[in-house]
Amino acid sequence: MTIIKSMLEFEVQAGEAGYQWVAGVDEAGRGPLAGPVTAAAVILPNHVDLEGVTDSKKLSVAQREKYFTLIQERAVAYGIGTVDVEAIDSINILQATRLAMRLAVEKLPKSPDLLLIDGNQSIEFPSEQWTLVKGDSRSLSIASASVLAKVVRDRIMEDYHHQFPQYRFDKHKGYGTKLHREQIERLGPCAIHRKTFKGVKEYL
Repeated sequence: MTIIKSMLEFEVQAGEAGYQWVAGVDEAGRGPLAGPVTAAAVILPNHVDLEGVTDSKKLSVAQREKYFTLIQERAVAYGIGTVDVEAIDSINILQATRLAMRLAVEKLPKSPDLLLIDGNQSIEFPSEQWTLVKGDSRSLSIASASVLAKVVRDRIMEDYHHQFPQYRFDKHKGYGTKLHREQIERLGPCAIHRKTFKGVKEYL
């Protein structure tokens, strides 16, 4: 319970400061060479039991899938935002990430009065915002958002695998692994590769 309490530190501070609807916000897919960037926003109830939920990168696939369902069941509200590769190449990955986060927050059925955002970038949304570096390891709301965003994006990439099986998106989810880079070099980029990214643009 000590870990859970420490992961709710910022949510407790927010409640004590008078905020009612506190949404954790995080993204998945900022670094890959292919596919969209996806974000999630999650509002949790007070005293929620989500022991074990942390930064999605620290969880196994099975753990993420388990918590994905649990978070949706126990959250007061959640929203998902996705920005495609065309927008990423057009406005750059930082702005696309901020846009995905905004879209996720806008899809919440309850309008939050405070956002806890992973990282150091605020977004264009008319509410108070606290940015937390490594927030997905410090805030349960942000960690929950990281799990939802990661699972949704992984599923999108698995769908793309059926469309472009030769790139093995089911294995690397678009990240710049040795296998993925070899396939880009051998086959050239496909429609969902980020044309402005190093590791892709040199093969156009």
